[in-house]
Amino acid sequence: MTTIPDQLNPPARRRRNARLLLALAELVGACAEAAAEVYRTIAAAPPTQQALKVSPLACVQVSYTAAPLLEAARQEDDVRWPNAVARERAQSLHAHAARCAVARATDFLEGPAVLGVPVPTAEQGAAMALAEAGSEVAALWRDDPEQAVARVRELAAGGELVPDEILDAATEDAVTIGLLALQGVRGAAEPSIAAERCLGAVPYFALAVTLAGVDLD
Repeated sequence: MTTIPDQLNPPARRRRNARLLLALAELVGACAEAAAEVYRTIAAAPPTQQALKVSPLACVQVSYTAAPLLEAARQEDDVRWPNAVARERAQSLHAHAARCAVARATDFLEGPAVLGVPVPTAEQGAAMALAEAGSEVAALWRDDPEQAVARVRELAAGGELVPDEILDAATEDAVTIGLLALQGVRGAAEPSIAAERCLGAVPYFALAVTLAGVDLD
């Protein structure tokens, strides 16, 4: 069997993002285990016991370690696939330039801004367009993956967005919501609430696994 070099054959997303997928899967397990530790203590107590000493420490620890874990995984993936990174950056720069051109044209057609109202620059508008596309696709994917796939293709049809960068933005959106859910663990009034919030992050990390590993072709 002939192996095609990385520079000629872009890796499947599940290979390209393998360390991120692993970290997300481990994070799902860590959230479940941290919550289980809270419920395990409660379940082990006899019915006659009134005061329970339950610690949310495991949930809190997950909330602090999640973001660094995912960032390290992303960096490891980039190191593993340098040619893919270079290719993605070139495609992203081309699409970004196209979005900036669209933003400038829109500003010209819409005329001067309302006095006192800040107007995004073309660069900011381009970044916002990608983030909004990612958020839209992530939300659609939760309810109707087929519709989400169709929307990715529709968004990419004009050349201002690249399918993989839309999926990456959608992955980031799901991850961000999950991390925000974990941040809520730290302010929980009691351990059982901390456990609930820890588990509440799991669906978003699971969605991120799907988005980070899917290939449209």
